[in-house]
This record gives sequence, C-alpha cells and structure tokens, in this order.
Amino acid sequence: MKDFRSFFLMKPEDVQRYAVEVLHHFAPGEETVCEEIGDGNINYVFRIRSAADGRSLIVKQADRLLRSSGRPLDPGRSRIEAAMLKLEGELAPGLVPKIFCYDEIMSATAMEDVSAYGNLRKELAANRIYLHLSENISSFLADTLLPTSDLALDAEEKKRRVRFYTNPELCRITEDLVLTEPYYDYKGRNIITPGNEDFVQRFLYDNFELQAEVGKLRLNFMNHAQALIHGDLHTGSIFANEAGIKVLDPEFAFYGPMGYDIGNVTGNLIFAWANKAFAGRGDAACEKAIPLLERVIAETFDRTREKLRQKYDETVTLPLYRNPAFRSFWLDAVMADSVGYAGTEIIRRTVGDSKVWEISSVRDPELRIPMERALIKLGIALILQRERLQNGSQLTGLFRLILE
Repeated sequence: MKDFRSFFLMKPEDVQRYAVEVLHHFAPGEETVCEEIGDGNINYVFRIRSAADGRSLIVKQADRLLRSSGRPLDPGRSRIEAAMLKLEGELAPGLVPKIFCYDEIMSATAMEDVSAYGNLRKELAANRIYLHLSENISSFLADTLLPTSDLALDAEEKKRRVRFYTNPELCRITEDLVLTEPYYDYKGRNIITPGNEDFVQRFLYDNFELQAEVGKLRLNFMNHAQALIHGDLHTGSIFANEAGIKVLDPEFAFYGPMGYDIGNVTGNLIFAWANKAFAGRGDAACEKAIPLLERVIAETFDRTREKLRQKYDETVTLPLYRNPAFRSFWLDAVMADSVGYAGTEIIRRTVGDSKVWEISSVRDPELRIPMERALIKLGIALILQRERLQNGSQLTGLFRLILE
C-alpha cells in the first residue's frame, strides 16, 4: 500500500485513505464513498462523501502527464491554483470554493464540495438563465482584478506576486491555441467543419488586417502584467444555482491583461446564445431564453465596467492615477481589451481543436455551418471594433445584426 510521502496518481480508494490519514476530514473506519468526477485532460478530481451524514469534500490532483498525449506537465500549476483560490476567496468571499489544504508532495488540493451548484455551461444549455449572473460575475471580476494590480497594490508586493504566479507552460497553451493557431495553423491542429474551409481561409487565414490586430492582442497578453487573472474563465469554470455562483479552476492564473478574463466569460455567454439561435429554433424554451441571455451578456459587461470604476475610486490613492482623465483612459483600455479577447475566444473555440459543447453538439451541417460563420463574423467584428464597442447593448446588438 503506497503512502503519501512521495507523489503518485491516486485512485478513488487512495483518496479515501488520503482523506483520513492526511486531511483528517473523516474518522478512521468511517464509511465513505469516493468517485472521480473530473473530465479534464490534465487533472483528476474526486468527491469523497460520508455514508453516514453526507459530509463531503473535493480532492483535485494535478497529473504530471497530459492524458491525451503523455506530454510532461509541471505539477507546480496546482500550487498556483490553490494559492489563487485562497486569494480570490479573500477578495470575493462566497464566490469561490473554500480551500482546506494544499499538499505540495501529492500536488493535491482539498476544497469545498460545490455540487449544490451546476456547471454554468450545462445550466444555460438547460435554459436555466439566472438573472443574478451579471451581478455576481461582475462582482467577481471587479473584486479580484483591480485589487491585484499596480493601481491598488504596493509595487514591491505586486512584483513578488508576479514572480510567484509566473505560469509559462499554461500561458504557452493560450498563446498557441487562442492567439496564434486560429489565424496561422502552423501545427495543423485546427478542426474546420467540412463546408467552411474556404470561409475560414478567406476570413481568418488570409485576413491580414485581422491578423495585425490579433498580433497586438497576443503581444498584450504576453507582456502586460496588469493584474492577477484567472486565465481560463469560461462558463465551464463557473458553477451556478438560484442562490449564486462559485468560480473554479484558476490553474491558468498569471499576471496578464484584465480584459482577458472579462472577454473570455463574455465570449462563452455568447456561445449559449448562438446555440439557441440556431439549434434551438422552434423550441419555445430556447426562444424564451434568448432575450434573457442577451440581458445577462449586456448587463455583465456594463456592470463590470461600473464596478471597476467604483473599485477604482475606493482603492486607488496615487494622485496621478486619481486624475479623472487617467481613470477614463484606463477604464476604456480595459474594456476595449475585453471586447477584443471576447473575439479571440469566440474564434478559437469555433475553428480550433478545443471546441465548446454549444458548437460540437450541433451535428446538422445546415445548422452548424451558418452558426460557425456567424460566430466567426462576430469574433472578427469584436476584434476590429474593440475600441468603439464600449457598452453591452452594442455587443449584443452587433450579434443580432449578424443573425438577421
């Protein structure tokens, strides 16, 4: 029987022992049930529950190999993720799961079980559109982004955090899959729906104006250590129910542009709308959900802007930065980045090899081809017009025009 003084990949029976011997969350001899609940490519996630009283917790272990290819991975990303969740829990209480323990040896994090909440991607697919989403997502963004920036932090503390949260391996995934390959498929990994090859060639691969703007966003992502960002904030990493949200999985966290987080969540909310607009035609529940989704998308964008402004006034003290003209310049730049990165997220999920359910579940080419074209057109417009689109109704209005 393996002990826990050196790393090994745990199976459910190992996690049951681990929860007793290392975490001391359950008593020796207490009957527990453990199941693997994760479906990712780089981690293993387990839920352990007491058979007697239902007490539970989650153990997430970082693999040292990529499941799909066996490529080596640095398990240090789990240290970043655990630290990030703790920090987010301090900055945005109640919006992330509580962290009980991080185990450096086992690259494992024990945390609160949030199974009372549903994966937001699946909730939206089931037409459960919670109107609190814009309030809670915007609060999470404003409360976790600006306070970790140079505007609010002591300069030395901020630079210390930049060192700790340096995450080159996972940043490289974003730099390739999100900000390079959809426009220059140099690794041959893009997956284009048959019938859309010429469209992608014309609108993405041969679109040099677009590529110049994506190049600016890529360089900004790689060099603008603006704030500590989640780095992978999509609707699959947000869990929700009628009561609120929980934000999970910040293993891509690093110091980058705030707009990347804001744009990612915006783009993924738009995927839910696109799926209903095409695959849900004629479905009364889907058609009823669309205006609610539009409202959530527009309000999330607008409330994030407003809460960033409020947080700015509460936390920024340097007189140079307190200047109203500087504040407007800064806020306009953050929201323009957000629009641009929403565009890159939409395009990469449409043509890249990491699809979202809203696209991959649409099997009928008569629906999928026009849906993908609409998404690509939207992504391009968001990137090219990012400095002119400054409110949520402009974003949703743009997609409505494309859908007409």
